[in-house]
Amino acid sequence: MPDPSPPAEPEYEGDYRPAPSANPLAHLDPVNVRVEPADLTYLVQLADALNTTLDLQTLLNRTSELVRAIINYRIFAIFLLNDRTHDLRMRFQIGHTREAERMRFPLGKGVIGQVALTRQAMLLNDVSSSPVYIPANPEVRSELAVPLIAKNRLIGVMDLESEKAGYFREEHLHLLTLTASRIAQAIENARLYARVSRQAQTLTVLNEIAMELTSILDLDPLLERVGQLLRRLIDYQMFTIMLLDPKGGTLITRYAWRFGYSHAPLRRIPITSGLVGASVREWRVINVPDVRKDPRYLPMNPETRSEMIVPLFHKGRIIGVLDLEHTRTHFFNEEHERMLTTLAAQIAIAIENARLYQAVTRQERQLERDINMAREVQLRLLPEAAPEHTHADLAVRFLPARSIGGDLYDFLEYGPNQTAIVLGDVSGKAAPAALFAALVSGIMRSAAQQRLQPAAMLSMLNDALQERRLESQYVTMLYVLWNDENQTLQLANSGAVQPMFCRAGGAHPIRAEGFPLGMFPNVSYDEFSVATEPGDAFVFVSDGILDAENEHEEMYGEDRLSSMLCAQRERSAAQIAEAILADVSRFQAGHDRFDDETIIVLKVR
Repeated sequence: MPDPSPPAEPEYEGDYRPAPSANPLAHLDPVNVRVEPADLTYLVQLADALNTTLDLQTLLNRTSELVRAIINYRIFAIFLLNDRTHDLRMRFQIGHTREAERMRFPLGKGVIGQVALTRQAMLLNDVSSSPVYIPANPEVRSELAVPLIAKNRLIGVMDLESEKAGYFREEHLHLLTLTASRIAQAIENARLYARVSRQAQTLTVLNEIAMELTSILDLDPLLERVGQLLRRLIDYQMFTIMLLDPKGGTLITRYAWRFGYSHAPLRRIPITSGLVGASVREWRVINVPDVRKDPRYLPMNPETRSEMIVPLFHKGRIIGVLDLEHTRTHFFNEEHERMLTTLAAQIAIAIENARLYQAVTRQERQLERDINMAREVQLRLLPEAAPEHTHADLAVRFLPARSIGGDLYDFLEYGPNQTAIVLGDVSGKAAPAALFAALVSGIMRSAAQQRLQPAAMLSMLNDALQERRLESQYVTMLYVLWNDENQTLQLANSGAVQPMFCRAGGAHPIRAEGFPLGMFPNVSYDEFSVATEPGDAFVFVSDGILDAENEHEEMYGEDRLSSMLCAQRERSAAQIAEAILADVSRFQAGHDRFDDETIIVLKVR
């Protein structure tokens, strides 16, 4: 027998409730309700209180409390309509079992579905006599269901049940019908607010994901991170990233995640088959609610029920797909499609950037190997030591730049008392310059057997390079012939730094000029002869010495070079070369050398 005492009043937010002593419902029997006009006014005031919250869960809980204030139910539920699947699902309940909570009611099925379909309230005093009743709870004897309609749109159904036959009255039905529209509108407002909040949160997450993805340049870690970040948006159970092969005919799995574990099986699927192939062929998102009903599905994972494939576009072409799977049917919805379509563009850009980075990295490794090879070639071309003469002390210092430069120097024997001193610079840097220097050196050493004079040697080299002309490749060269018998220098210049010598404390440049080798055909060169005196110090340098810069972008220049030469003139050739090189290094103050630095010193004895 039910307790005849009135139920305890619930606590409500706000100040809309009258004082306890003035409660207009205090005199009502919770079963046999008698409603006065003033009571209806109170119920409307209670319904208005629903509009004071936009949190759906709070709203549904408050609705249950408001209804309990007029009907002392024990079993209560609110079902909301899923617009995508067109069925009703229990969103809030009191007194139902877990099994009943998981039930779905299509339109027209059961009392809930029938009320939703007809949009008419239903009161059953004896559920066993109704052909539409579904016995989810064998103890239930009576039921009251009211449609929730807002702006002529079905939102859901409010349902009350009792273990007693004839528990609900027409007054209950009338009261719930009066407040149902207000409850429905409040629920719709809360759902709209929730959607807007989710959209704002989703946009924030999408922006964070896009920013993070652009900072990852290694492809495999990038793909793994994509899978991790997407779980912030969609609670998928299986995920795969497939990229098209270079020919564009096959999708290859690059990353896969399945039930909490990452793996990447070597799977290749032609674009002519499967749902993933359909997404590539049709250039669109493929969203399949139940893969068992789609003949295009390739049964890779037996647990899969729903699948969504999103193509990855980059510069007007598809580079791959994102494949998401779930064990529930109808799991992926239009909101998922919108989110992934928005994010897919950023993912595609990140993947292409990572691929480009990998390609550049491979090229850099290859370039580094080429540079090392070219450096080896360059160093092997250079003589290990300067020759010795009775009246000449020779020394050379060579300091290569970080990248391979085109400096070359050599000492060619013209007989027991004559040596050709060669200092050249090939245009360009890195491997091409070093290899071209090797070509020039080979031609020059072969021609040295003919004992050609400096001007004749430069003309011959120019003609030889014209026959082997390479785009944008030329050589500046200083060719000096030392005669130890009469202590004379003969020299010719094809655009190299003009030589300089110091005598009796004064510096004197040798104004020898000429066109670089390989630039023009049929070029002749001037030849100069210099009679030396004991104590003279000659210096031949590459442009890396004169063009060396300090932090103020000032160049070392001829004046500093001549001052150092004369200041060190009394020392040996090796000491002079070391002093000049050290002074250049001090001038640069640790700045990177952008060109090879070569110094050859001849000190007359």
